[in-house]
Amino acid sequence: MLKPVGVPRGLWAACRPSSARSLSTTAPRLAGDVRIVEVGPRDGLQNEKKSIALETKLELIRRLTQTGVRNIEAGSFVAPKWVPQMANSADVLNQLLGHPPTALHPITYNYLVPNIKGLQKLLKAADDAKPATLEPDLSQPSDDPKAPPTPPPSPKEQQEAEPAPITSTEDPNEMPSDTSGVKHPVKPGSSSAAKDQMEISIFTAATEAFSKANTNCSIAESLERCKEIVALAKNRNIRVRGYVSVALGCPYEGPDVAPSKVADITTSLLEMGVDEVSVADTTGMGTAPRTRELLRALSATGIANQDLALHLHDTYGQALVNAVVGLEHGIRTFDSSVGGLGGCPFSKGATGNIATEDLVYCLHSLGATTGVNVDKMAEIGDWISAELGRSNDSRAGKAILARLRP
Repeated sequence: MLKPVGVPRGLWAACRPSSARSLSTTAPRLAGDVRIVEVGPRDGLQNEKKSIALETKLELIRRLTQTGVRNIEAGSFVAPKWVPQMANSADVLNQLLGHPPTALHPITYNYLVPNIKGLQKLLKAADDAKPATLEPDLSQPSDDPKAPPTPPPSPKEQQEAEPAPITSTEDPNEMPSDTSGVKHPVKPGSSSAAKDQMEISIFTAATEAFSKANTNCSIAESLERCKEIVALAKNRNIRVRGYVSVALGCPYEGPDVAPSKVADITTSLLEMGVDEVSVADTTGMGTAPRTRELLRALSATGIANQDLALHLHDTYGQALVNAVVGLEHGIRTFDSSVGGLGGCPFSKGATGNIATEDLVYCLHSLGATTGVNVDKMAEIGDWISAELGRSNDSRAGKAILARLRP
């Protein structure tokens, strides 16, 4: 804008409208608390062709408990003929109940169950397991170690009126690995097992073709199976997590999965008593616009963000972008896998989950607090990749290791 004739230059400079653009990405807002569900020991390992020793699985879990992560998928009670890698999940459960790792925090261990028979096997394994001798928690009344586990507190509710803040002006390279902002409640050398919990996951699909291939039944039939599982789990006071597979693309029906269908299925799961639904991009076909469209459809149905999680695969390199879209929308729970481990036995070509190291590094750079030590996670990603004889698929993890090992 030109200076009007007759107006002194100094006065015009002080009063003229600013031409500086105000960009949302420059606002130093925090993303808030984000919960990471580490799925490496189950979803990350299930598609590996080479048989993995029980000791390796337990060591992976033990190392993960030292990172600050609080939720770990530990196994699956599916028929071994379908997923042979999970055949020793009962042994994993037995060890975690009888000889739990010394963790930084109490851990919630999750086990996938495909049907009522799978849940019955899990409950029998849990009942047969010898519980560990736990140190009493003097700040709380003593609990019966054989008592059924109790659900953890619900994720912190987000105020609907508040925008979903995602940006920070901080240099990501200067952010500490553990940005939780809280002290670890478990003293070094003591056991967190007194408060460790067990939960289960159930699953259905957003397309009929994938449901038939994955569970040999229709979506409606799979939801009926889920009702039976949820009823028994609630009777035993076990928290239930649900998965909606292929929510952003199906290997049989293509990428255009109706968001309204995903919303209807998610609503059905929540109404039957599921505590949280993880909407899964099983194939990695999801893009930023379609992820946004799906999340808007879920919100329009009346589903609260605190009842949702995102489970993203990185087949097309879009997982991190889609995670930021989810964060922007208000999602605060994300599934990820150390080292980018993963794949789906029923989705040909689908590669691993979003790498925990990549996700946590990104979240920290945006001002989020996760409580996860990304340096330790990078070390684990490198170790388990070597154990499995595969490449480390975490870009952030490899960059962190290059810095830590000059």
